[in-house]
Amino acid sequence: MSFDRSIKIAPSILAADFANFGAECAAVEAQGADWIHVDVMDGHFVPNITFGPATCAAIRPHIKGVMDVHLMIAPVDPYIDAFAQAGADVITAHVEAGPHIHRTLQAIRGAGAKAGVALNPGTPAEAVDYLLDMVDLICVMTVNPGFGGQKFIHSQVEKVRTLRQMIGDRPIHIEIDGGVDPTTAPLVAAAGADVLVAGSAVFKGGSVSDPSPYGDNIRAIRAAAAS
Repeated sequence: MSFDRSIKIAPSILAADFANFGAECAAVEAQGADWIHVDVMDGHFVPNITFGPATCAAIRPHIKGVMDVHLMIAPVDPYIDAFAQAGADVITAHVEAGPHIHRTLQAIRGAGAKAGVALNPGTPAEAVDYLLDMVDLICVMTVNPGFGGQKFIHSQVEKVRTLRQMIGDRPIHIEIDGGVDPTTAPLVAAAGADVLVAGSAVFKGGSVSDPSPYGDNIRAIRAAAAS
């Protein structure tokens, strides 16, 4: 996984056909997706339950590029090795999910994955001030975590701008998760984000048997982000 700041579109399989994950991952990649984003929720840290390491291991062979696993779970540490062994390239933990985020990030890197840290909308950019040399990615939640299809929280654009200044020339991705579409993509891209997670905005209108709308949706978001 080489580092660059070009815009990367990361479809969230939370919006895909749950009965057809492998084919969905292959379809969105074929239609231009850069990363595949996997939202793991535990019904405890967030009010929803999705999937675990077994699902990640099952879809891994169907993903040619980056598998980006976002852990919306607490505690995180007991599950890091399982997600790494399931093939996660990036494992992101929430700064709010436990008292020892520094240790969690060390453990993620120790397991051989890239380390991400996520910030809920109410958490300031300064929460990662002392973590910048521990992370490969910062995920800014632009909705409250738990469910897809929520409205973008505009106050987070300023947070992205602050993080971009804090990062300087460090090779750290800024990822946006929540409410990304052709309207919001240019706002966060201009502020310094380079990984855009999109669920319904990518998967709407298409299917495994008719994947061309996925490509249209991905191109629309990418073009908007570049404008």
